[in-house]
Amino acid sequence: MNCTTLLADRLQMGGTDYKFGMMKAAKQEVLDALSDPHGLNRLPLLDLGIGESDQPADPEIISVLINEAGKKENRTYTDNGIPAFLQAAAGYMKEVFGVGNLDPTRNILHGIGSKSILSLLPYCLINPGDIVLMPVPGYPVLGTHVTYLGGKIYPLPLKSENQYLPDLRQIPEEICQKSKMLYLNYPANPTGATASKAFYEQVISFAERYKIIVVQDAAYAAITYEEEAPLSFLSVPGARNVGVEIHSLSKAFSMTGWRLAFLAGNESIIKAYGQVKGNSDSGQFAPIQLAGSYALSHPEITRTICTRLERRMDLLVSVLSSAGFMAVKPKAGYYCYVPAPFGAGAMRFHSAAQAASYLLRTAHIATIPWDEAGSFLRFSVTWDSGERTDEEIAEELKCRLLSLRLNFSL
Repeated sequence: MNCTTLLADRLQMGGTDYKFGMMKAAKQEVLDALSDPHGLNRLPLLDLGIGESDQPADPEIISVLINEAGKKENRTYTDNGIPAFLQAAAGYMKEVFGVGNLDPTRNILHGIGSKSILSLLPYCLINPGDIVLMPVPGYPVLGTHVTYLGGKIYPLPLKSENQYLPDLRQIPEEICQKSKMLYLNYPANPTGATASKAFYEQVISFAERYKIIVVQDAAYAAITYEEEAPLSFLSVPGARNVGVEIHSLSKAFSMTGWRLAFLAGNESIIKAYGQVKGNSDSGQFAPIQLAGSYALSHPEITRTICTRLERRMDLLVSVLSSAGFMAVKPKAGYYCYVPAPFGAGAMRFHSAAQAASYLLRTAHIATIPWDEAGSFLRFSVTWDSGERTDEEIAEELKCRLLSLRLNFSL
């Protein structure tokens, strides 16, 4: 079976298969083929798919982990987080986002990565039949667990004409009345869109009117470009009355794989999350939390990361534009989200999944396809340069894309 059929079939399957896991599996099959000494196509893989940091954490963060890992007092269970991490998280929210008065003992709780937090929150809040409002395309984990519990997902399409923000006014009144939760993710994966204070004010008013809980996934909140200042949902008056926000150290501090995040905001929701979490895990390893505490106390590390990523984003947008994509530089995040081509040469694509599969099979370019609200491809700036410069990677990407003769008109 060729890669085009393989990937398109996998991405169009039903059920709760984890989308990014399927993408990794398809990519691995290409890598396995490349390692075949009898293979004909030897183009190395250009991985612009899964958004995982290509660089290790700051040396000082790693040093804290090493120094703390062997201490006797750090070998026990940490349950719902060590005080040092919760205090550092409160200080981080105040320094970076201007969110003060977060009590580390009431308004913040750690998690073993934001994915873990998203998977546990439905068990705190969702009963069979409850409706959860979820933007599409988007990160699927919370919605998957909602359906496990008998809840229902009402999709909110994210479209360019609305700056990839959900149009809350288009939700039917009967759905609003029955909804329990609204999930948001800004800066967004995959669209790269950012939210404004005015949008959050609208969300808060909407949540108050219908008694809806807001979960804002802020995994990319600190990764901003140019003059865009980091913005927290919790910085807007009234936000803490209706919801919570998740912050991850994976993106902001290149700590992907360390599995460390925190939930902040409404005290009642934090308490419920703590009760479920306490019966689900025994806390992240204390030295990782101590290393995270150091990171949160040094937000300048994130600004260095942003400078490098923005330079890459400028290169990526330029390359994609030269190849015919309608690419616009996002204000934040890891991703450039572009309409998928309709074909290549005489070949026609009927979905973004087919387009992504063709790029992977023919040019060994890994992307993430999205077909939930139009056909789009997501390109990440977290490629592994190896011994090459970013400029060399960009030039190689440009050459491969141009060779495909992509078609962007029907």
